Amino acid sequence: MRTHVLLKTSSSRWVVRLFAPLALLVSSAPRAAQDTTAMPPFSRAVATWISLIAAPGYERVATDRIMATQLGWSRDSMGNLIKRAGEPDARPRRVVACGLDETGYVVSQIGDDGYLRVHAIGNGKHPALWDQYHEGQRVVVTAVDRAVAGRTRYVPGVFAVRSNHLWRRRQNDETPTTIENLWIDVGARSRAEAERMGIDVLNPVVRDWPEWVFSDYVAGPAAVNRAGCAALASAANMSRLVLDGETIFIIAAQKSFNWAGLTGALARIGHVDSLFIADADLGASDPSPHGIRPPWPALSGLDVGATLALGLPRFFSGTLSEAVHESDIRTLHQAIAKAAGLGSPTMRPVMLPHGWAAAPPLVTRDSLSRYADILGKLTDVYAPSGHEQPMRDAIRGMLPPWAHDAVQMDSAGNLLLAMGPNRDTSVFVAHMDEISFTVSSIAKDGTVSLKPRGTFFPFLWEGQPALLHRDSDRIPNRDGRLGCGAMRDGPLRGVFVPRDSSAQREPRGLTAWFGRDSAELVGGGIGIGSPITGFKCSARVGDVRIAARSIDDRAGVTALLLALEDMDPARLDHKVIFMWSVREEGGLEGAKAAAASFGKSVHRVYAIDTFVSSDSPVESQRFADAPIGSGAVLRALDNSSVTPPEEIDQVVKLAKANGIPLQVGITNGGNDGSEFARMGAVNVAIAWPLRYSHSPAEVMDLRDLRSLTRIVAALAKAPTHAIRP
Repeated sequence: MRTHVLLKTSSSRWVVRLFAPLALLVSSAPRAAQDTTAMPPFSRAVATWISLIAAPGYERVATDRIMATQLGWSRDSMGNLIKRAGEPDARPRRVVACGLDETGYVVSQIGDDGYLRVHAIGNGKHPALWDQYHEGQRVVVTAVDRAVAGRTRYVPGVFAVRSNHLWRRRQNDETPTTIENLWIDVGARSRAEAERMGIDVLNPVVRDWPEWVFSDYVAGPAAVNRAGCAALASAANMSRLVLDGETIFIIAAQKSFNWAGLTGALARIGHVDSLFIADADLGASDPSPHGIRPPWPALSGLDVGATLALGLPRFFSGTLSEAVHESDIRTLHQAIAKAAGLGSPTMRPVMLPHGWAAAPPLVTRDSLSRYADILGKLTDVYAPSGHEQPMRDAIRGMLPPWAHDAVQMDSAGNLLLAMGPNRDTSVFVAHMDEISFTVSSIAKDGTVSLKPRGTFFPFLWEGQPALLHRDSDRIPNRDGRLGCGAMRDGPLRGVFVPRDSSAQREPRGLTAWFGRDSAELVGGGIGIGSPITGFKCSARVGDVRIAARSIDDRAGVTALLLALEDMDPARLDHKVIFMWSVREEGGLEGAKAAAASFGKSVHRVYAIDTFVSSDSPVESQRFADAPIGSGAVLRALDNSSVTPPEEIDQVVKLAKANGIPLQVGITNGGNDGSEFARMGAVNVAIAWPLRYSHSPAEVMDLRDLRSLTRIVAALAKAPTHAIRP
């Protein structure tokens, strides 16, 4: 038994939240770390239905997946799935229906530069911030396979977003995002390349949402409607139990166009005594069938006696993170079984197999694949500032054998690998941490208030999956049925609480919710300062690019690791220290501690970090104009340091001598090297160009990572006289 509590959201919208009675909360022991094998069964099943890609009119891919799992369905000319049970034409004659499709986007234009524009499809209701929930997020474009006729190709991409680094100190537009601001980056460098990927105008586009179950909830786009279809499918599996009359199950297409699929099916069925529709809007929060007016204009061809709807209590209605509770899903299953004339059987949830995988590059394995493999593995590791142990472990595991015993951790937590004789010391530093949030307060209902760690746009996390980390959590891995979402024994899952509407782009304050009350969180080791991140999972986009969160600065980490493969410490004529620093985001704290420790012994420092590039249609190209794919970048000027002209000349000369693509540019942001410069070291910042910095959708070109690795190795190996002006 649970208590229904009304809470008011930050946007003055009332929602129903469901909590256990206080006595149970006090007596319950803290829950163990979440594991995909221990998920609540109905929620876990509904997660597989949420993952269906079913744009209005393009539901066939989803219905193929359902038909492959369940027997007895037929598909009509409208794309509906229909299953009949009981005595044909016997009374009472019932129809139990749900709407499968969800409103989203389709490709409306392919630009000469390879970017895609989109148009909304369907007339369903969404919150005013719907477009903004997609900006800076991963998406999937449902394309065609040019090599195999009739096969679908799922192309990963991202919605572009401005970098906060480039907009700092500028006049900023604070109005919420609209569809006019949405550009999709699929890693294509031209229209022709996008078309070779199988992309055409009218291809559906959806948010790449992981199968997200947390506590006793499941969350995702159209969660209630997909729960309704899952319950209908469960009842259809037991259709042999129809007690009397005839029951017709319909998983309807084109719900988003005034239920065109369902009305088309009803017109062909003839007389129906009762029509039951499982739907979030029609059924409101009530899982018991209740009478409604038909949700379409009067149609003379329909003969329906009574129209009834079933719904579910839900959080964050209509957003990407719409959430429903396990017990409510179970109740809906029972209600639909009863509506279908099955009596009261024991309901079993219907799990769908994982239905799609991101399309690989057209060139599946090439000289860039190893760069992608290592960078992808490192970006998928979670290491918020001050909690870098998972990255230290990952780096130690990738070092060449000779370096295992040589690498040391200093008192600040930095990893240091020293090579060569003790003179003319050069330090190459890349940071291990990533942008994140920390817990600033915990409300009694478990809602967690957040403080940013690093600089970024908080709105990019609204309504997205959230992870609450504990030091005891293991590194999430990529295995298991949920891929990057498996996170066995990993962080607590939840969602960042969305506003449903606002006149401002940024929320006044961001919160997260994990389906637990404060006693459970505190009892489980969560407190003020605990780190929170968003879910991430790297992916190749196009043939030469990769999308991930925390490419800043995992690309720098990768470059140092790969540069070691091209180095022989015995042949160095000066000391070289490779340093993987901590707590760079929001304070350069690890570099500050190391610089104080080294004192004046460091002659030169190379900060290996992001060059925040304006290479995107959402940016001004007034500065930071270093195109991705054109090589590493000497970051000659940023907000924390400037490189002397003679040093620029020497690095450019070395790059040319070794045939290494190198750009020279100006951008915003700071770097770890600036702390060493305060102690007298020459700071030469070496970078790679990055799109959409400090967002969930960072994109880089793997060719730039290759040139970055080469210039790091060349600078580290160069004799002392070769890099002195």
